[in-house]
Amino acid sequence: MYGADVEQIAIQLNEDPQKLADFEARIARGEKIEPGDWMPAEYRRQLIRMISQHAHSEVVGMLPEGAWITKAPSLRRKLILLAKVQDEAGHGQYLYHAAETLGATREEMLDALLDGKAKYSSIFNYHTTTWADNGAIGWLVDGAAILNQTMLARCSYGPYSRAMVRICMEENFHRKQGQEMIILYSQGTPAQRAMVQDAITRWWWPTLMMFGPHDADSPNSGVLIRWGIKTRTNDELRQEFINQLVPDLQACGIVLPDPDLHYDEASKNWRTGPIDWDEFWAVLKGNGPANAERMAARRQAHADGQWVREAAAAYAAKSQIQ
Repeated sequence: MYGADVEQIAIQLNEDPQKLADFEARIARGEKIEPGDWMPAEYRRQLIRMISQHAHSEVVGMLPEGAWITKAPSLRRKLILLAKVQDEAGHGQYLYHAAETLGATREEMLDALLDGKAKYSSIFNYHTTTWADNGAIGWLVDGAAILNQTMLARCSYGPYSRAMVRICMEENFHRKQGQEMIILYSQGTPAQRAMVQDAITRWWWPTLMMFGPHDADSPNSGVLIRWGIKTRTNDELRQEFINQLVPDLQACGIVLPDPDLHYDEASKNWRTGPIDWDEFWAVLKGNGPANAERMAARRQAHADGQWVREAAAAYAAKSQIQ
């Protein structure tokens, strides 16, 4: 899973012109920037912000589906969901490690999340109300994440890029298990078909919002593309996702909740109606359906893990003495 990049960047480059030119020439040649290499302070700051936000999204993203592990309808589904939630925890670990190579500490990043100063993906502030929501998250949310993460696997910062290669492979499994669920239930009983239709109806628009604001309202994209952190814009990724999903979902007999949805023969693209950006910004500012619930769960988990952190610190101190 992943978090949309929505915070505005105030760039103040006060760097040695020759070093900056050499740095940008390396990126233009397709070279990876590694932790010990010179980099602009703004490049480092933006990467820490992006990677930590991504890590928080993976960790918080365990909550909507984790609640359904004990309610899975079969042992097979339970095992799949257990593996998927475990994967998301692992993704958070990879990403926190990647951010640490830039000088950020785990404590600083977690404190920012728990204090409400750091963001995570808006999509995880919606409730999962039926079992079919797990399928919708897999096919829609993880499918959207893969498009973004495949781009990030080619980003200019080595540790982030390499972390994304493995994450993309696991996310592809997540997408496929969700796709299988939606296809299966869309061919099932009337109750199953109604459950799937309801789930897609509720998750369609929040998933489109995951890609972030339209390019015209996304001041981040310019500098992130300039430095090879992003290689595609929010609207480009969103349009590819729409073009992939619309025909597949319609083939399942699912009606998308958009009366303006149509195929534009001239551009060969599916066009949607307007996205409700007021809802997006409200959720991002903490006023979504499950914002308070998600943060309360994370704060409780952090408090419950205090004894583990203390035990690990005591063991490390004892090992150094010996």
